Amino acid sequence: MLQLATLNAASPAEFTALLDGVYEHSPWVAMRAWNLRPFTTLAALKLALVQAVRDAGHEEQLRLIRSHPELAGKAAVTGTLTAESTSEQHRAGLAHCTPEEFARITQLNATYTERFGWPFILAVRGPRGTGLSRAQILATLQRRVDHPADFEFAECLRQIHRIAELRLNDKFGVAPELGNTVWDWCEQLATHSEPAWAEKGELTATYLTDAHRACAADIAAWMRDSGFDSVEIDAVGNVVGVYHGRDLQSPRLLTGSHYDTVRNAGKYDGRIGAFIPMACVRALHRAGTRLPFGLEVVAFAEEEGQRYKATFLGSGALVGGFNPQWLEQRDKDGISMREAMGQAGLPAELSAITALRRDPARYLGFVEVHIEQGPVLNTLDLPLGIVTSINASIRFVGEIIGMASHAGTTPMATRRDAACGVAELALFLERRAGADGDSVATMGLLEVPGGSINVVPGRCRFSLDLRAPTTAQRDRLRDDVLAELASVCQRRGLRYTVEETMREAAAPSAPDWQRRWEAAVGALGLPLHRLPSGAGHDAMKLHTALPQAMLFVRGENAGISHNPLESSTADDLDLACAAFHHLLDQLATS
Repeated sequence: MLQLATLNAASPAEFTALLDGVYEHSPWVAMRAWNLRPFTTLAALKLALVQAVRDAGHEEQLRLIRSHPELAGKAAVTGTLTAESTSEQHRAGLAHCTPEEFARITQLNATYTERFGWPFILAVRGPRGTGLSRAQILATLQRRVDHPADFEFAECLRQIHRIAELRLNDKFGVAPELGNTVWDWCEQLATHSEPAWAEKGELTATYLTDAHRACAADIAAWMRDSGFDSVEIDAVGNVVGVYHGRDLQSPRLLTGSHYDTVRNAGKYDGRIGAFIPMACVRALHRAGTRLPFGLEVVAFAEEEGQRYKATFLGSGALVGGFNPQWLEQRDKDGISMREAMGQAGLPAELSAITALRRDPARYLGFVEVHIEQGPVLNTLDLPLGIVTSINASIRFVGEIIGMASHAGTTPMATRRDAACGVAELALFLERRAGADGDSVATMGLLEVPGGSINVVPGRCRFSLDLRAPTTAQRDRLRDDVLAELASVCQRRGLRYTVEETMREAAAPSAPDWQRRWEAAVGALGLPLHRLPSGAGHDAMKLHTALPQAMLFVRGENAGISHNPLESSTADDLDLACAAFHHLLDQLATS
């Protein structure tokens, strides 16, 4: 098997020959990466090859894409593929397509190539490295043929890098064992879905449903199998595993994330935040290693606020943030939270819930690993990112009121068009947030009640979602947006109402804990990329009682989340496990 030491000592010609076949018919990629030696880790080598492609011009990148064969295309039929491509397409079963599948792939390949001018590229070995099914390949080809050209060009390059990563793993004889374990747990847990969604092949596991409780049972079983010293499901449904330190009285590191989902969800949101530390505990247990501190891993029962309006219920209970009124809330079927808890075998008593509050003096801090839920790391071709802050957010619902009138007879100068007023505000949102580093502003709901094609809108309802890395920055954004709303309405002769519906302060990472994540990522031979989190996380609640910091893992498919296309690779998950283990080592020696 190939060794890094061999590569680091190789001449340019030797280096290129040793990496032959990693990038299809493109030895220039390896040749340029040679200048970035020495490589301390395989991850660093992979990234150097990625960087060589990123630094190339558009025409060279296009030639690289065009060097790849069509899936099940002429080269496959005639047997003229490279050995690597032949093996990959065979693993995916593309050599055994039915006549109907072959015809469909041929048709889609032709449509794709005609539209973009290059062949469809897909790492057919998939995120686990074991191969996609023909149905998955066809579905991906069907979806991607509708992408914008610039997006699809970048996606092809990302797929080429994934192909190269898997080929490098083969050359070095390595497998992402912990990443495979985490990936497998995510896939297995996703078999538990509520019936109406399971019938459609979709994932939904909301608080204390049968599917949710089945998830808790599996997580608890996997914790026990991994070597945790104690495992319990607590009074709100959190699954809590403790791996004792050498001294049972020593403080613990708290970590974890949620296992509930939104409706029609992805498989990785929240869940990897429990599974990555679980995989590390399993490795520690198998090695017979005890740390000088305890490790408490919590799979939080509720974060998404889907069944009940009780967001961050699981993590909030650990910091005294459970609202007693939640117990009497009812879901769409009229079942109260108290009744749901009773049906799940939980005490459903406020005293048992308040007893879950943790004593901060017993803990070192809280860390969370999470899929990014955004496109930044994916765009930069980076597997890991360090979170600087969880953004402050505020939400409003509002309505602008004008005057409905006939679309044909009302002169433009005399109209009081409520929809145009909201449209002007929406464009201001885009400009204002875009000029303010890392702030974001969204008008996700827009409705003309009872609208008609031939009537000037008299009313228009809208929502505002404003987020920024600091609370003060969010408040400045809020003030400017509300001032613009008032100004637009005054200028256009309109009225408005606006109501605040949610407000969360920013949760900046504790500097020393952020530095630990940075050291962990740097030790893997990866560059440090720092970014805020625009989404909310359980760490926001733990932040009120403990120092916290987060690590992001790259998501596939432009980082989409809360969606069935949400994905991560076993290799990226393995790097996250390695980073987590390095953080534990830092604590153990500090």
